[in-house]
Amino acid sequence: MENDLLRWFRETLPAHPRILLGPGDDAAILRLADEANLVATTDMLMDGVDFLLAEHEPERIGRKALAVNLSDLAAMAAQPVAALVSLALPQRGGVALAQRLYAGLTTLAAKHDCPIAGGDTNSWEGPLVISITALGEVPPERRWRRSGAQPGDALLVTGSLGGSILSRQFDFEPRVREALWLADHAMVHAAIDISDGLALDLWRLLEASGCGAIVEESSVPIASAAEELARRDGRPPLDHALCDGEDFELLLAVPPDEAERLLADQPLGVPLIRIGLCTDEGLWLRAPEGELSPLAPHGFQHRLDP
Repeated sequence: MENDLLRWFRETLPAHPRILLGPGDDAAILRLADEANLVATTDMLMDGVDFLLAEHEPERIGRKALAVNLSDLAAMAAQPVAALVSLALPQRGGVALAQRLYAGLTTLAAKHDCPIAGGDTNSWEGPLVISITALGEVPPERRWRRSGAQPGDALLVTGSLGGSILSRQFDFEPRVREALWLADHAMVHAAIDISDGLALDLWRLLEASGCGAIVEESSVPIASAAEELARRDGRPPLDHALCDGEDFELLLAVPPDEAERLLADQPLGVPLIRIGLCTDEGLWLRAPEGELSPLAPHGFQHRLDP
C-alpha cells in the first residue's frame, strides 16, 4: 500500500545537513548558502519514450532520471542542493519497482551530494512515469546561461558524442564536478548541456546569444558507439555525433585565450575539445578541405501535433 511505501522512503532516505525538514511533511525545508541564487530544473521521463521498462533495469532508469537533471544544473554551473522525485507507478509491482528505481537514483545522488528531499507517489494503470525536480545554488557572479557567447569565442565540448542509445543514455556521468571546476577557474561566456544533439543544442545557444558559429567537421569528437551505430544503420558517424542526443556533455563558449589555456592544460579529467568558433551569424559546418555548408539544427524533439 502507499503508506507502507512512504514509510519505506522516510526510513531509507538518509538525513542530510541541507534538509531541515524532509520527506514526511507537506513540503521540504532546505538550507541554502548565503547570497546564492536558487537554480531549479525538472525533467519527466516516460516508459516508451525515454526508456523501455521491459528491457532496461529499473536501477538504471532511476539513475538516468536524476542524471539528466544534474546535467542541467551543470550547464548552469550550479552546485546540487536537493531533488524532489515524483512517480506514477504501475499498480502491479509498483512497490518493488519504486525501491529498485530509488536504488539507482540514490547512489548517484550520494555521489553528487544531492539528497532526495521529498516528492510525490501515485499509481495507475498506465506506464511508469518519473518526474524529478533538481535544485541547485550558484553565486550570482558565477552562474552560466545560454546567452553570452560572442563572435570569436571558441566552442568547446567535453567527452565524445553520438551513439548514446547503445548504452550511454543510462550510464553517462553528469558533468557537475567539471562545471564547478570551470566556474571557479575559467571564464565561460555561455554554456548548455548536449541533451538533444550537438547541432540542435548549439543552435539554441547561438539563438540565445544572437550570434553564429562554424563547426569544424574534423574536430567533432565521435564516440566509438557512434561508429558502431553507423555500421548498423548506414548513417555516417558524424551524423550520429551531431544529431543523436542524450550525450549530456557540456558545450561551452569560451574566450579564445582562455580556450588555449584549457586545451593545453586539460584540467578536467575528461577530454576538452575545440569544435569550432562563434561568428557573427549563421550555423555552418566546415569540411576538412575548407568548404562551408549550412548545418541544420537537427536533433531530438518531442512530436506535438496541432
